[in-house]
Amino acid sequence: MPAIDDDDRPKKKLAHEIGQDLTLMSAGELAERIALLKEEIARLEANMASKQASKSAADLFFKK
Repeated sequence: MPAIDDDDRPKKKLAHEIGQDLTLMSAGELAERIALLKEEIARLEANMASKQASKSAADLFFKK
């Protein structure tokens, strides 16, 4: 049976769970999580702005 290289294994997707225990994480891992969460916040804000623009356009169209 051939040995499996680490490069051949699927990479675990980095995710953060709200309220997750942080005591075993290094400072580097915490920095990665912070960056991940900042990217997600930016994605959420962009999506929210898009939805608000669509709603504003609909409100103007229907003169709400």
